[in-house]
Amino acid sequence: MHQPEQLFTRFNADIAGIELPNAFTFPFYYQPHPLCVLAAQELQQHLVEQSNWQHNFGSENDPTGTGKMFGVLLVRSPQGELGYLSAFSGKIAEENLLPHFVPPVFDMLAEECFFRTELAEITELNSQVKQLSANPKLAELNASLTQHKNDYQQQEQQQRQAMIDGRAARKNQRQQAEETLHGEELKTILDDLAKQSVAEKNVLKYLKLEWEAKIALLQSELEQLNSEINHAKQQRKHLSNALQNKLFEQYRFLNANGEQKSLKAIFAETTNPTPPAGAGECAAPKLLHYAYKHGFTPLAMAEFWWGVSPKSEVRQHKKFYPSCHGKCNPILGHMLQGLDVDPNPLEDNWGKDKELEIIYQDEAIVVVNKPSGLLSVPGKTIKDSAYTRVQALFPDVEGPFVLHRLDMATSGLLVFALTRRANKSLQKQFITRGVEKRYLAMVEGVVEQTSGEINLPMRGDPDDRPRQLVCFEHGKPATTYWELVEVKDGRSKLIMYPKTGRTHQLRVHCAHHQGLNMAMVGDGLYGEKDSRLHLHAEQLSFDHPYTHQRVIFIANCEF
Repeated sequence: MHQPEQLFTRFNADIAGIELPNAFTFPFYYQPHPLCVLAAQELQQHLVEQSNWQHNFGSENDPTGTGKMFGVLLVRSPQGELGYLSAFSGKIAEENLLPHFVPPVFDMLAEECFFRTELAEITELNSQVKQLSANPKLAELNASLTQHKNDYQQQEQQQRQAMIDGRAARKNQRQQAEETLHGEELKTILDDLAKQSVAEKNVLKYLKLEWEAKIALLQSELEQLNSEINHAKQQRKHLSNALQNKLFEQYRFLNANGEQKSLKAIFAETTNPTPPAGAGECAAPKLLHYAYKHGFTPLAMAEFWWGVSPKSEVRQHKKFYPSCHGKCNPILGHMLQGLDVDPNPLEDNWGKDKELEIIYQDEAIVVVNKPSGLLSVPGKTIKDSAYTRVQALFPDVEGPFVLHRLDMATSGLLVFALTRRANKSLQKQFITRGVEKRYLAMVEGVVEQTSGEINLPMRGDPDDRPRQLVCFEHGKPATTYWELVEVKDGRSKLIMYPKTGRTHQLRVHCAHHQGLNMAMVGDGLYGEKDSRLHLHAEQLSFDHPYTHQRVIFIANCEF
């Protein structure tokens, strides 16, 4: 195990002129501090130069690799020196412990750890399940059972048809006999016909009993084999749950107050009390826990992606990203207690002092130009919004009715219906995509083509809301057309036409590696935070709900 002073890295560059942060980084929405940027650059140089281990991070020419998230923590050492600690998320080169990086909060791969022994038992049971499930007798019995059921069904249908035909024939015989015969002769014929009916029913009865016996025998043999499989599965489930809970208790996280809390206790207070897979293995918790444990004072933090982009998430080589919500939010909520942390900017009303410009109004609709930072509709903690402001301006109308929304950080045109009649008409146009939207965006990088189309299906990230994923299996279709306006100072201005209206569609289509592979300027979710998100809903056109004439509204924006 490395000594704390070995993992504490002093800056190679002169940092005397760089001002220290006033408070610790709010990890879920931040601009990296200059010293964290410098630390990240030095760590990236180390990744290029080191030769102690090998891991295929992939590249543009090698998409088969696996990129990783790395973190740097700006700290003051117990001796008062400034420097930083480094960490990676998960495992690298199939290892938890690598030179230069802080160790995991709990090392489940350690030789003496119970995890290896108990995992071996689960793996053995897994092999048993596979072996038992692959028994050829199982497939043979299942096939025989299916065949028996089909044969029985076929024979039963034949017998029932024979009974229908026999019933019809006997009816004719009975009618003829009643017309031509009398007395004992007629009675004899009718008794014989009744016996035939009973005989046919008995054939069906015994046919059913015969096949039920055959099928029951096969089912008994199958149940015996399946019970062995189910027993092994139950044992595996029991051991897996026990091991999981044991691990949850072993992951114990310190905070700045010196308090320790287990993973299980941390997530017990959330809406989903079972910690997600990989919780506690991200770079941020590793860094903070190590710093607290060894007397380092955390000052600021940043995390960046290194390597090829993943298939679904928006992650670009060397770019900084906020901590994930699903895994890290509950953990860091505990670990940051006792630190002076930057306030959550998402809880501030960025638009409180910004004007909501009325572009157009009549008896049916009102069109507004929403400033960046103002919510479209009230949020959990912020009630001020474009909707509430329109509501205050038009207190005597049937509405206003919300028809569409823009992200808080996005500026531009919104239309509200003031009457139920207008609402019904416009709702239909939005559903049938009769409303046309044009956006203005600025992305980080030089776009080489003059225009293009992006088709990347999308869905929400269940582990990291509100972020969205590109998902070809479960995502909803999302199409964007774009045109290049100009390139200036290494940034590209675009006009964008979304043909679908998925959450964060334009932002993801720009930032994802299968899209433009360039995040929008100021995109704190999929790129890097700036003074504002450079995305503006510039033009909106639809059929007026009363006149049915096409109307076009434009709100210019310079950025």
